Amino acid sequence: MSLSLPTEPIGSIPRPRELIDGFQDLQNGKINFSDIEKIFDAAVKDTIRRFEETGSPVITDGEQRKHSFITYPLFGLKNLSANGVVIPFEDGHTRQLPALSKGPFRYSTYASTNLIKAKKFAKKPLKQAVISASAMSLLYPAAGISEYSKEEFIADLIGEAEKDIRQCLNEDVSVQIDFTEGRLAVKLDPSKSLLKSFIDLNNRVLDRFTDQEKLRIGVHTCPGGDHDSTHSADVNYADFLPEFFQLNVGSFFVQLASESDRKMVLKTIRPFARDKRRIFVGVTDPIKREIETPEQVKSRILEAVDFISPDHLGTTDDCGFSPFSDDLSTSREVAFEKIRARVLGTQLAIDKLGL
Repeated sequence: MSLSLPTEPIGSIPRPRELIDGFQDLQNGKINFSDIEKIFDAAVKDTIRRFEETGSPVITDGEQRKHSFITYPLFGLKNLSANGVVIPFEDGHTRQLPALSKGPFRYSTYASTNLIKAKKFAKKPLKQAVISASAMSLLYPAAGISEYSKEEFIADLIGEAEKDIRQCLNEDVSVQIDFTEGRLAVKLDPSKSLLKSFIDLNNRVLDRFTDQEKLRIGVHTCPGGDHDSTHSADVNYADFLPEFFQLNVGSFFVQLASESDRKMVLKTIRPFARDKRRIFVGVTDPIKREIETPEQVKSRILEAVDFISPDHLGTTDDCGFSPFSDDLSTSREVAFEKIRARVLGTQLAIDKLGL
């Protein structure tokens, strides 16, 4: 299916039970890497097949090989401790990042490693999600590290984040930077100093790419989505989006379907829908169990068109369906049905608009 109004997923798909158990067995030393590689391949192959069956013109590998969307570059690193930043969610559960214990900082795994393995199964174009430099910056402890300054860490981090993106671009795919910590930054620091420092850091990475390369790079924002809960949905988008749109990329992926006042968000977005930018708005809600109908998706798109020209508009899901591998709150079946509804609803909107 070729759509004149582009539609793309965010990234993650819930893992099959065998893969979740495999992650646990690997951590506990019950199986080795060659054993879990077979499980990875089976999960990726099935994910891509089912993704393509939805009619989605762009797909992902469902992040099946990532333990989480944020920590994939860290797997197996020996210079980490367990006492990093804690991220609280509204339902009371938390996620904790590791902390860097010594330098230098290097990724253990780049997203392109998974991408290359996924390409052998895909018939449709793939996109690749990578974690933001600003999220990785949270690894540096507040107390500092002896003989490895914050400035040295940031210099190393920028180089690693650039490499993560560039290797994916070299595989001829589009890249999406996950920036879910952006809205959370406003909650943690209402002065927005933290958010502005995040924007500045990510732009320092993006400055290493040409204008043409930046058109193939996008950035995603949402208030977190883990076990059907969020960490920053109570932050007013009007306090965040103007800064968000200072990022020097070609595409912006904005969680919208789950917002209580979508028109307010669209009014905030409208001044930034210009030049060569494409703004993908969320039309399905991964946290909500009920599956949207194509008609509901169409209605949300037509609402968005009142504020954003189709020339600058695209559709997406609010968030990934399972950013952390152990999140079973949404089934694979529900995730793919929601994606199918997004694709069909986007086509209905195209027909209605005569695009």
